Formats: sequence, structure tokens, C-alpha cells
Amino acid sequence: MELLDLLPKVCEVAKEAGAFIREQRQSFSDDAVEDKGFHDVVSYVDKQSEQLVVSRLTDLWPSAGFITEEKTVISKTDAEYEWIIDPLDGTTNFVHNIPAYCVSIALTYRRKVVLGVVYEITRDECYTAVKGEGAFLNGKPIKVSGTKNFERSLLATGIPFHDFSFQEQYINLLREAMTLGRGIRRIGSAALDLAYVASGKFDIFFEYNIHDYDMAAGVLLVEEAGGMVYDFNGGDNMLDKGSVVAGNPHLTPSFVALTQKYF
Repeated sequence: MELLDLLPKVCEVAKEAGAFIREQRQSFSDDAVEDKGFHDVVSYVDKQSEQLVVSRLTDLWPSAGFITEEKTVISKTDAEYEWIIDPLDGTTNFVHNIPAYCVSIALTYRRKVVLGVVYEITRDECYTAVKGEGAFLNGKPIKVSGTKNFERSLLATGIPFHDFSFQEQYINLLREAMTLGRGIRRIGSAALDLAYVASGKFDIFFEYNIHDYDMAAGVLLVEEAGGMVYDFNGGDNMLDKGSVVAGNPHLTPSFVALTQKYF
């Protein structure tokens, strides 16, 4: 199946999962929250959303493998094409009823992202990209910002909440980053942060200890919107390194120099 033909079907899957999540939020109770790790929460909503997405995508592409956050499926280890899924990116926001969470679906070919969808549930915003075909928000083209100096920039980050092994390095980086622009935002959903970079709302996003399912779709969005994406070492191995700097072409190289300085 051609990727451009596949894309609207993947959007339908993301929106179906989003509708389920939106409905569950109306009656959601904190009693349904489980601790899957230190400061790391999950609920039946994450798991059932993932099962829905996996089922629908399997129907669309039976031979593809899966990498999923909640591990509800065992991946085909020899698959060249793999879906990378976060069924509810921003679970803590969802649990606390903070309206910033999304469904993130990416398709990779030999570990390179070729299709990405990020569906922001509470605003009904569907960000999409296919490799080489540009990035879109609800069908309209989007681009990264044209901001050329940090004085006019808005940055975003993900603050560590369970792995503090690089706490000192991160605080030093944050200390310098906070002097650069108009402020730093911490939304609580990396997929959404990257979508906001792709659509020009943020100029730079940076985070370490981030998983491939958090960022795979968003990485392609930024690249297809004319942006640049690196790991903290200045390479292109974000999915495996677990760190990311994404932004417009004017500011990203300078910010990568900062991450290299501290990490």
C-alpha cells in the first residue's frame, strides 16, 4: 500500500482511539490509576487504547511489527516495517484532567520514520506527515517557525520525573536555556511538543530519557515541516539514544552545541 493512501486510514485509527480516550475521561476515576514504575502511571485507558490501535493497524498492514508503550503485543522481530505507538502520550495530564494529551502513531522502515500521526484529543488537531511529502495540521500545510534569534524564541522541554541519573547535567543545561528566550514551557507530552515545533508554536524542544514511542511520529513532523532534529550528541540516532533536540534551522545548531556542552 502506498504511504499516501495509508495515511488517512491511520488518521482514522488515531481519531477512533482518541474518541475512546475522550469518552473515558468523562467518568475517569483516580482509582483506575496503576503505578508501573517510579512516578510513572498507567490505566486501563492506555491499555485498551493500545489494543484498539494495534488491532486496527494489523488489519491495515498484517506483516508489520510493533513497538508499543504498554507492551500489549509481541512484535515481529524480523519485520522491516514497524509501527511505533504511544496510545496515550501525556497519561499524567489525562489522569489529572489537564487538556494536553494525544495518540501518537509512527511507521518506520528499517528504523527510519516514514509516516507519522499525532492526534491531539482535546483540541481535535491531527498532525500528519509522510516522508518527502510535507507536514500538515488537519489537512493544511505547516512549517517550523522562522525565528532567527533566541531573544524572540519560545522553548519547550520535558523535565525528568523518574530517572535522575543526569540531573546535574540537565539542570545546568536548563539554567543556561532559561536565559535565552521568552520562556520555557513543559506541556507533559513529547509528541505534542514536537507537533508544536512542526507547526511553529515552539522554536526549540529538548528532552533526554525519552522513548522512541514518545517521539517517533513527532520527529518526522518536524523534519517534514522544514525543521532539524538531533540527539543530544548532534547525531541522528534519536530513537535509540533517548534524547532529542528539535527546532527550526536558524536556532537548532546552536542549541545542539549546548546539549553537547553539558551532556
